[in-house]
Amino acid sequence: MDAGLQARVTGLLQEAGITVGGHRPQDIQVHDPRFYPRVMGQGSLGLGESYMEGWWDAHVLDDVLLHLMQAHLDERVHGWREVADALKARLFNLQAGQGSYEVGRRHYDLGNDLYQAMLGQRMVYSCGYWRNAGDLDSAQEAKLDLVCRKLGLCPGQRVLDIGCGWGEALKFAAERYGVSGVGVTISQEQAEHARRLCAGLPIEIRLQDYRAVDETFDAIFSIGMFEHVGDKNYASFFEVARRCLSPQGLLLLHTIGSNVSRRRTDPWIARYIFPNSMLPSAVQVTRAFERRFVLEDWHNFGTDYDLTLQAWRRNIEAAWDRLDAQRYDETFRRMWRFYLAGSMATFRCRHAQLWQLVLSPGGVPGGYVAPR
Repeated sequence: MDAGLQARVTGLLQEAGITVGGHRPQDIQVHDPRFYPRVMGQGSLGLGESYMEGWWDAHVLDDVLLHLMQAHLDERVHGWREVADALKARLFNLQAGQGSYEVGRRHYDLGNDLYQAMLGQRMVYSCGYWRNAGDLDSAQEAKLDLVCRKLGLCPGQRVLDIGCGWGEALKFAAERYGVSGVGVTISQEQAEHARRLCAGLPIEIRLQDYRAVDETFDAIFSIGMFEHVGDKNYASFFEVARRCLSPQGLLLLHTIGSNVSRRRTDPWIARYIFPNSMLPSAVQVTRAFERRFVLEDWHNFGTDYDLTLQAWRRNIEAAWDRLDAQRYDETFRRMWRFYLAGSMATFRCRHAQLWQLVLSPGGVPGGYVAPR
Protein backbone atom coordinates (compact mmCIF):
# COMPACT_ATOMS: atom_id res chain seq x y z
CA MET A 1 0.00 0.00 0.00
CA ASP A 2 1.37 3.42 -1.00
CA ALA A 3 1.35 5.45 2.23
CA GLY A 4 1.66 8.68 0.28
CA LEU A 5 -1.42 7.88 -1.80
CA GLN A 6 -3.39 6.99 1.31
CA ALA A 7 -2.35 10.27 2.91
CA ARG A 8 -3.41 12.17 -0.20
CA VAL A 9 -6.90 10.61 -0.23
CA THR A 10 -7.26 11.11 3.51
CA GLY A 11 -6.26 14.74 3.08
CA LEU A 12 -8.82 15.31 0.35
CA LEU A 13 -11.51 13.76 2.53
CA GLN A 14 -10.51 16.00 5.42
CA GLU A 15 -10.90 19.02 3.15
CA ALA A 16 -14.53 17.92 2.81
CA GLY A 17 -14.89 17.50 6.58
CA ILE A 18 -14.76 13.69 6.41
CA THR A 19 -12.54 11.62 8.70
CA VAL A 20 -11.62 8.00 8.06
CA GLY A 21 -12.50 6.08 11.22
CA GLY A 22 -14.41 8.99 12.75
CA HIS A 23 -17.77 8.89 14.50
CA ARG A 24 -19.69 11.81 12.95
CA PRO A 25 -22.51 11.20 10.46
CA GLN A 26 -20.28 12.15 7.50
CA ASP A 27 -17.28 10.02 8.55
CA ILE A 28 -16.39 6.72 6.86
CA GLN A 29 -14.81 3.41 7.76
CA VAL A 30 -12.40 1.87 5.24
CA HIS A 31 -12.31 -1.94 5.29
CA ASP A 32 -9.98 -2.53 2.35
CA PRO A 33 -6.82 -0.47 1.67
CA ARG A 34 -7.37 -0.89 -2.06
CA PHE A 35 -10.03 1.80 -1.61
CA TYR A 36 -7.42 4.57 -1.77
CA PRO A 37 -5.79 3.86 -5.17
CA ARG A 38 -9.14 2.92 -6.66
CA VAL A 39 -10.74 6.24 -5.80
CA MET A 40 -7.74 8.22 -7.02
CA GLY A 41 -7.56 6.24 -10.25
CA GLN A 42 -11.26 5.99 -11.06
CA GLY A 43 -12.94 8.97 -9.40
CA SER A 44 -16.66 8.66 -8.77
CA LEU A 45 -16.81 5.29 -10.52
CA GLY A 46 -14.24 3.86 -8.11
CA LEU A 47 -16.00 5.45 -5.13
CA GLY A 48 -19.34 3.89 -6.02
CA GLU A 49 -17.99 0.48 -7.03
CA SER A 50 -15.85 0.17 -3.91
CA TYR A 51 -18.93 0.94 -1.79
CA MET A 52 -20.92 -1.71 -3.66
CA GLU A 53 -18.15 -4.23 -2.93
CA GLY A 54 -18.06 -3.41 0.78
CA TRP A 55 -14.63 -1.78 0.84
CA TRP A 56 -15.95 1.14 2.91
CA ASP A 57 -19.01 2.14 4.90
CA ALA A 58 -20.52 5.30 6.29
CA HIS A 59 -22.57 6.26 9.32
CA VAL A 60 -24.92 8.30 7.08
CA LEU A 61 -24.16 7.74 3.40
CA ASP A 62 -26.02 10.76 2.04
CA ASP A 63 -24.11 12.99 4.49
CA VAL A 64 -20.80 11.64 3.16
CA LEU A 65 -21.76 12.31 -0.44
CA LEU A 66 -23.17 15.73 0.44
CA HIS A 67 -19.85 16.75 2.02
CA LEU A 68 -17.93 15.49 -1.03
CA MET A 69 -20.14 17.51 -3.38
CA GLN A 70 -20.06 20.65 -1.26
CA ALA A 71 -16.25 20.48 -1.34
CA HIS A 72 -16.43 19.90 -5.13
CA LEU A 73 -14.23 16.81 -4.84
CA ASP A 74 -16.37 15.16 -7.50
CA GLU A 75 -15.08 17.83 -9.89
CA ARG A 76 -11.43 17.50 -8.84
CA VAL A 77 -10.85 13.73 -8.95
CA HIS A 78 -11.47 12.15 -12.34
CA GLY A 79 -10.77 8.66 -13.65
CA TRP A 80 -9.99 7.48 -17.17
CA ARG A 81 -13.53 6.16 -17.53
CA GLU A 82 -14.97 9.64 -17.15
CA VAL A 83 -12.72 10.97 -19.91
CA ALA A 84 -13.67 8.07 -22.17
CA ASP A 85 -17.39 8.55 -21.51
CA ALA A 86 -17.16 12.26 -22.28
CA LEU A 87 -15.42 11.57 -25.59
CA LYS A 88 -17.95 8.88 -26.52
CA ALA A 89 -20.89 11.19 -25.72
CA ARG A 90 -19.35 13.96 -27.82
CA LEU A 91 -18.76 11.73 -30.85
CA PHE A 92 -21.93 9.62 -30.87
CA ASN A 93 -25.68 10.09 -30.45
CA LEU A 94 -26.10 7.56 -27.62
CA GLN A 95 -29.88 8.03 -27.38
CA ALA A 96 -30.62 7.27 -31.04
CA GLY A 97 -31.90 3.99 -32.50
CA GLN A 98 -31.62 1.02 -30.15
CA GLY A 99 -29.63 3.17 -27.74
CA SER A 100 -32.86 4.90 -26.76
CA TYR A 101 -34.21 1.58 -25.44
CA GLU A 102 -31.17 0.66 -23.32
CA VAL A 103 -32.29 2.52 -20.21
CA GLY A 104 -35.64 0.76 -20.44
CA ARG A 105 -34.02 -2.68 -20.50
CA ARG A 106 -31.38 -2.01 -17.86
CA HIS A 107 -33.23 0.20 -15.38
CA TYR A 108 -37.00 0.34 -15.78
CA ASP A 109 -37.25 -3.40 -16.53
CA LEU A 110 -35.38 -4.39 -13.36
CA GLY A 111 -38.65 -5.59 -11.86
CA ASN A 112 -42.01 -4.09 -11.05
CA ASP A 113 -41.78 -5.65 -7.58
CA LEU A 114 -38.82 -3.39 -6.78
CA TYR A 115 -40.60 -0.24 -7.90
CA GLN A 116 -43.90 -1.18 -6.29
CA ALA A 117 -42.07 -1.57 -2.98
CA MET A 118 -40.22 1.73 -3.30
CA LEU A 119 -42.52 4.20 -5.01
CA GLY A 120 -45.58 3.99 -2.81
CA GLN A 121 -49.29 3.68 -3.58
CA ARG A 122 -48.88 5.48 -6.89
CA MET A 123 -45.99 4.10 -8.96
CA VAL A 124 -44.73 7.52 -9.94
CA TYR A 125 -40.95 7.57 -10.44
CA SER A 126 -40.45 11.34 -10.31
CA CYS A 127 -40.41 14.17 -7.77
CA GLY A 128 -43.50 14.69 -5.64
CA TYR A 129 -44.93 18.12 -4.82
CA TRP A 130 -44.62 18.59 -1.06
CA ARG A 131 -45.95 22.16 -0.70
CA ASN A 132 -49.04 21.03 1.24
CA ALA A 133 -48.27 17.32 1.53
CA GLY A 134 -47.15 15.37 4.57
CA ASP A 135 -46.38 12.01 3.00
CA LEU A 136 -45.20 10.51 -0.29
CA ASP A 137 -48.57 9.40 -1.63
CA SER A 138 -50.10 12.84 -0.98
CA ALA A 139 -47.09 14.53 -2.59
CA GLN A 140 -47.37 12.41 -5.73
CA GLU A 141 -51.11 13.01 -6.01
CA ALA A 142 -50.49 16.75 -5.59
CA LYS A 143 -47.87 16.64 -8.36
CA LEU A 144 -50.19 14.85 -10.79
CA ASP A 145 -52.98 17.30 -10.02
CA LEU A 146 -50.60 20.22 -10.46
CA VAL A 147 -49.69 18.94 -13.94
CA CYS A 148 -53.34 18.66 -14.92
CA ARG A 149 -54.18 22.12 -13.56
CA LYS A 150 -51.22 23.74 -15.31
CA LEU A 151 -52.40 22.22 -18.59
CA GLY A 152 -56.01 23.28 -17.96
CA LEU A 153 -57.27 19.79 -18.78
CA CYS A 154 -61.01 19.36 -19.24
CA PRO A 155 -63.36 16.53 -20.30
CA GLY A 156 -63.15 15.43 -23.91
CA GLN A 157 -59.55 16.44 -24.49
CA ARG A 158 -56.99 13.99 -25.85
CA VAL A 159 -53.53 14.09 -24.27
CA LEU A 160 -50.12 12.57 -24.97
CA ASP A 161 -47.82 11.37 -22.19
CA ILE A 162 -44.22 11.16 -23.48
CA GLY A 163 -42.55 8.63 -21.21
CA CYS A 164 -45.68 7.37 -19.45
CA GLY A 165 -43.96 5.11 -16.92
CA TRP A 166 -46.37 2.71 -15.25
CA GLY A 167 -49.39 4.73 -16.40
CA GLU A 168 -50.31 6.56 -13.20
CA ALA A 169 -50.34 10.07 -14.66
CA LEU A 170 -52.64 9.16 -17.56
CA LYS A 171 -54.92 7.19 -15.24
CA PHE A 172 -55.14 10.16 -12.89
CA ALA A 173 -55.89 12.58 -15.75
CA ALA A 174 -58.56 10.30 -17.21
CA GLU A 175 -60.31 9.64 -13.90
CA ARG A 176 -60.10 13.16 -12.42
CA TYR A 177 -60.28 15.33 -15.53
CA GLY A 178 -62.21 13.20 -18.04
CA VAL A 179 -59.58 13.09 -20.78
CA SER A 180 -58.49 10.32 -23.13
CA GLY A 181 -54.90 9.76 -24.05
CA VAL A 182 -51.88 7.94 -25.42
CA GLY A 183 -48.81 7.02 -23.42
CA VAL A 184 -45.48 5.95 -24.90
CA THR A 185 -42.68 4.17 -23.05
CA ILE A 186 -39.51 2.28 -24.00
CA SER A 187 -39.91 -0.21 -21.12
CA GLN A 188 -41.68 -3.52 -21.71
CA GLU A 189 -42.36 -3.95 -17.97
CA GLN A 190 -43.84 -0.47 -17.71
CA ALA A 191 -46.01 -0.90 -20.80
CA GLU A 192 -47.52 -4.17 -19.57
CA HIS A 193 -48.24 -2.75 -16.11
CA ALA A 194 -49.69 0.48 -17.52
CA ARG A 195 -52.07 -1.43 -19.79
CA ARG A 196 -53.39 -3.40 -16.83
CA LEU A 197 -53.64 -0.27 -14.68
CA CYS A 198 -55.53 1.71 -17.32
CA ALA A 199 -57.82 -1.11 -18.47
CA GLY A 200 -61.34 0.19 -19.05
CA LEU A 201 -60.19 3.78 -19.46
CA PRO A 202 -59.89 5.59 -22.83
CA ILE A 203 -56.10 5.22 -22.74
CA GLU A 204 -53.72 3.55 -25.19
CA ILE A 205 -50.26 2.50 -24.00
CA ARG A 206 -47.58 2.01 -26.65
CA LEU A 207 -44.11 0.47 -26.46
CA GLN A 208 -42.73 3.11 -28.79
CA ASP A 209 -40.00 5.71 -29.18
CA TYR A 210 -41.49 9.18 -28.80
CA ARG A 211 -40.05 10.23 -32.16
CA ALA A 212 -42.43 7.86 -33.94
CA VAL A 213 -45.57 9.68 -32.70
CA ASP A 214 -47.22 11.74 -35.43
CA GLU A 215 -50.79 12.75 -34.55
CA THR A 216 -52.50 15.71 -32.91
CA PHE A 217 -53.27 16.11 -29.20
CA ASP A 218 -54.93 18.85 -27.16
CA ALA A 219 -52.21 18.75 -24.51
CA ILE A 220 -48.89 17.00 -23.94
CA PHE A 221 -46.99 16.25 -20.76
CA SER A 222 -43.67 14.54 -20.16
CA ILE A 223 -42.79 13.71 -16.56
CA GLY A 224 -39.28 12.53 -15.73
CA MET A 225 -38.37 11.37 -19.23
CA PHE A 226 -36.40 14.31 -20.67
CA GLU A 227 -33.35 13.21 -18.66
CA HIS A 228 -32.97 10.33 -21.14
CA VAL A 229 -33.28 12.38 -24.33
CA GLY A 230 -29.67 13.57 -24.66
CA ASP A 231 -28.38 16.93 -25.81
CA LYS A 232 -28.15 15.83 -29.45
CA ASN A 233 -31.89 15.16 -29.39
CA TYR A 234 -33.33 18.06 -27.38
CA ALA A 235 -34.37 19.94 -30.51
CA SER A 236 -35.93 16.78 -31.95
CA PHE A 237 -37.95 16.29 -28.76
CA PHE A 238 -39.46 19.76 -29.02
CA GLU A 239 -39.98 19.35 -32.76
CA VAL A 240 -42.02 16.19 -32.12
CA ALA A 241 -44.01 17.93 -29.38
CA ARG A 242 -44.70 20.93 -31.62
CA ARG A 243 -45.78 18.65 -34.46
CA CYS A 244 -48.19 16.74 -32.22
CA LEU A 245 -49.66 19.66 -30.25
CA SER A 246 -52.73 21.55 -31.39
CA PRO A 247 -52.16 25.30 -31.95
CA GLN A 248 -54.19 26.09 -28.82
CA GLY A 249 -52.59 23.38 -26.68
CA LEU A 250 -49.99 23.43 -23.92
CA LEU A 251 -46.90 21.31 -23.31
CA LEU A 252 -45.74 20.60 -19.75
CA LEU A 253 -42.16 19.41 -19.32
CA HIS A 254 -41.22 18.01 -15.89
CA THR A 255 -37.48 17.33 -15.73
CA ILE A 256 -34.46 17.31 -13.47
CA GLY A 257 -32.14 20.14 -14.48
CA SER A 258 -28.44 20.82 -14.04
CA ASN A 259 -26.83 24.12 -13.13
CA VAL A 260 -24.12 23.44 -15.71
CA SER A 261 -24.33 22.38 -19.37
CA ARG A 262 -22.80 18.94 -19.92
CA ARG A 263 -22.80 16.28 -22.61
CA ARG A 264 -22.59 13.19 -20.44
CA THR A 265 -23.55 11.92 -17.01
CA ASP A 266 -21.55 10.70 -14.02
CA PRO A 267 -19.70 7.48 -15.01
CA TRP A 268 -21.03 5.46 -12.05
CA ILE A 269 -24.62 6.51 -12.78
CA ALA A 270 -24.12 5.73 -16.47
CA ARG A 271 -22.79 2.25 -15.78
CA TYR A 272 -25.13 1.10 -13.02
CA ILE A 273 -28.31 3.20 -12.98
CA PHE A 274 -29.21 5.28 -16.04
CA PRO A 275 -27.22 4.38 -19.17
CA ASN A 276 -27.10 7.17 -21.77
CA SER A 277 -28.78 9.63 -19.42
CA MET A 278 -28.01 13.33 -19.22
CA LEU A 279 -29.33 16.20 -17.12
CA PRO A 280 -30.17 19.25 -19.25
CA SER A 281 -29.20 22.79 -18.33
CA ALA A 282 -31.48 25.80 -18.68
CA VAL A 283 -29.41 27.01 -21.63
CA GLN A 284 -29.73 23.66 -23.42
CA VAL A 285 -33.50 23.53 -22.88
CA THR A 286 -34.25 27.07 -24.00
CA ARG A 287 -32.00 26.80 -27.04
CA ALA A 288 -33.85 23.64 -28.08
CA PHE A 289 -37.38 25.09 -27.89
CA GLU A 290 -36.46 28.48 -29.34
CA ARG A 291 -38.61 29.31 -32.40
CA ARG A 292 -40.86 26.35 -31.56
CA PHE A 293 -42.55 27.40 -28.32
CA VAL A 294 -43.31 30.37 -26.09
CA LEU A 295 -42.27 29.91 -22.46
CA GLU A 296 -45.33 30.54 -20.29
CA ASP A 297 -44.06 29.35 -16.89
CA TRP A 298 -40.88 27.94 -15.29
CA HIS A 299 -41.38 26.42 -11.82
CA ASN A 300 -38.47 25.09 -9.73
CA PHE A 301 -39.20 22.88 -6.73
CA GLY A 302 -35.95 20.92 -6.66
CA THR A 303 -35.71 20.76 -2.87
CA ASP A 304 -38.85 18.58 -2.92
CA TYR A 305 -36.81 15.84 -4.58
CA ASP A 306 -34.75 15.31 -1.42
CA LEU A 307 -37.99 14.63 0.50
CA THR A 308 -39.19 12.28 -2.26
CA LEU A 309 -35.93 10.33 -2.25
CA GLN A 310 -35.95 10.03 1.52
CA ALA A 311 -39.43 8.53 1.33
CA TRP A 312 -38.33 6.10 -1.39
CA ARG A 313 -35.38 5.03 0.76
CA ARG A 314 -37.58 4.40 3.78
CA ASN A 315 -39.91 2.30 1.64
CA ILE A 316 -37.23 0.17 0.02
CA GLU A 317 -35.26 -0.40 3.23
CA ALA A 318 -38.46 -1.67 4.87
CA ALA A 319 -39.13 -3.97 1.90
CA TRP A 320 -35.79 -5.71 1.22
CA ASP A 321 -36.75 -8.77 3.30
CA ARG A 322 -39.87 -9.25 1.16
CA LEU A 323 -37.99 -9.06 -2.15
CA ASP A 324 -36.11 -11.84 -3.92
CA ALA A 325 -32.66 -11.98 -2.27
CA GLN A 326 -31.11 -13.61 -5.34
CA ARG A 327 -32.32 -10.95 -7.78
CA TYR A 328 -31.62 -8.13 -5.35
CA ASP A 329 -28.53 -9.39 -3.54
CA GLU A 330 -26.30 -7.47 -1.15
CA THR A 331 -24.28 -5.90 -3.95
CA PHE A 332 -27.47 -4.70 -5.65
CA ARG A 333 -28.78 -3.30 -2.36
CA ARG A 334 -25.57 -1.38 -1.72
CA MET A 335 -25.71 -0.10 -5.30
CA TRP A 336 -29.29 1.09 -4.77
CA ARG A 337 -28.40 2.76 -1.47
CA PHE A 338 -25.52 4.60 -3.14
CA TYR A 339 -27.83 5.72 -5.96
CA LEU A 340 -30.52 7.07 -3.65
CA ALA A 341 -28.04 8.70 -1.24
CA GLY A 342 -26.12 10.33 -4.08
CA SER A 343 -29.34 11.68 -5.54
CA MET A 344 -30.38 13.11 -2.17
CA ALA A 345 -27.01 14.83 -1.81
CA THR A 346 -27.21 16.27 -5.32
CA PHE A 347 -30.54 17.97 -4.65
CA ARG A 348 -29.68 18.91 -1.08
CA CYS A 349 -26.62 20.88 -2.16
CA ARG A 350 -28.64 22.38 -5.06
CA HIS A 351 -26.38 21.02 -7.81
CA ALA A 352 -29.56 19.73 -9.50
CA GLN A 353 -33.04 21.22 -9.76
CA LEU A 354 -36.54 20.01 -10.57
CA TRP A 355 -38.24 22.08 -13.24
CA GLN A 356 -41.75 22.19 -14.63
CA LEU A 357 -42.00 24.26 -17.80
CA VAL A 358 -45.28 25.18 -19.46
CA LEU A 359 -44.90 26.00 -23.16
CA SER A 360 -47.36 27.11 -25.82
CA PRO A 361 -46.99 27.11 -29.61
CA GLY A 362 -47.70 30.82 -30.05
CA GLY A 363 -48.39 32.38 -26.68
CA VAL A 364 -51.56 32.17 -24.59
CA PRO A 365 -53.92 35.04 -25.58
CA GLY A 366 -54.11 37.48 -22.69
CA GLY A 367 -51.36 35.66 -20.80
CA TYR A 368 -50.99 32.45 -18.82
CA VAL A 369 -51.82 32.29 -15.09
CA ALA A 370 -49.68 29.60 -13.46
CA PRO A 371 -51.28 27.43 -10.78
CA ARG A 372 -49.18 26.54 -7.76
